[in-house]
Amino acid sequence: MTQLHLWLRHEPRTTERRTPVVPADARRLTESGVTLTVEESPQRIFPIEEYEAAGCRRAPAGSWVTAPRDAVILGLKELPDEPAELTHRHIFFGHAYKRQPGAAELLGRFTAGGGALLDLEYLVDDEGRRLAAFGFWAGYLGAALAVLRHRGRLAAPLTPTAKDDLDAVLRPRAGDADFTALVIGALGRSGRGAWTAFRTAGVEATRWDLAETRDLDRRALLGHDVLVNAVLATSPVPPFLREEDLDDAARRLRTVCDVTCDVGSPFNVLPVYDRTTDWTEPARRLREEPPLDLIAIDNLPSLLPRESSTDFSAALLPQLLAFGPGGAWGRCLDRFHQACRELGVAEGEGSS
Repeated sequence: MTQLHLWLRHEPRTTERRTPVVPADARRLTESGVTLTVEESPQRIFPIEEYEAAGCRRAPAGSWVTAPRDAVILGLKELPDEPAELTHRHIFFGHAYKRQPGAAELLGRFTAGGGALLDLEYLVDDEGRRLAAFGFWAGYLGAALAVLRHRGRLAAPLTPTAKDDLDAVLRPRAGDADFTALVIGALGRSGRGAWTAFRTAGVEATRWDLAETRDLDRRALLGHDVLVNAVLATSPVPPFLREEDLDDAARRLRTVCDVTCDVGSPFNVLPVYDRTTDWTEPARRLREEPPLDLIAIDNLPSLLPRESSTDFSAALLPQLLAFGPGGAWGRCLDRFHQACRELGVAEGEGSS
């Protein structure tokens, strides 16, 4: 097999501080014979010098577009709009397989250039379980922000922090009123993270999962003060919240955090908003009377970039060491081809 050349790209989103490979794991890769080129990035939580010390090559930000054809480009979030044709294999979270806005355009860029998307969301084992995910930290931060908003202590704009500092703000203070909280999808990674954050905040959250959502008790849902949705739906299901629920005069619900952020997808279980929130405006009011605030930030773990990157990198490392045409990566490639067919994106002979 040809020696693997990984190219760790700079993230174009200015609020993205994470990395899929931390310097300690970069050293493991280079010592195993992997060539690892790392782009300079002013916002990545780990400085470029730590990667160089781990045996990595250094490259300017954005130079992946001229990387050798056999290099595998590694990132986390969305690509810049150019180039129009993507010639490499890319590893990142593409958010393009559930008919999200822009999905066909992204996949079309790959098929036009003969490249391929190896989507990290679909890097799974033989039983379909994800092998590397930020879910715990997404849930933890989602619940933490919801608590702070509900208690009137969510300051904007948001800034990256460390877990100890976040927990110091999250813990209950004298005078804090009691409130009820609900985590839906509580048995998954994100749900467990949300429940842990609520406990840090002194709140024993109600936990729902498949058994409770098959026959949803909507009155019970609306009877909680805070809701965190951590459900990653893979097929259309009846929504948990509807527009008419927001106008229910008996609604006790005041704060909602949608960790999943499936806005625009037919799989969205909270179809009551049409755009995400961000670090500048982390919460948006959906109703004035009774009030209802929404938090829907699609890169929550970047607020704890060191902790979330370290955990994710540890999970991804063995998969990168085993990179090849079969196994989990083969399933990733098969899922890419399937998505192209489902969205009617024509593939050229070069797609691989």
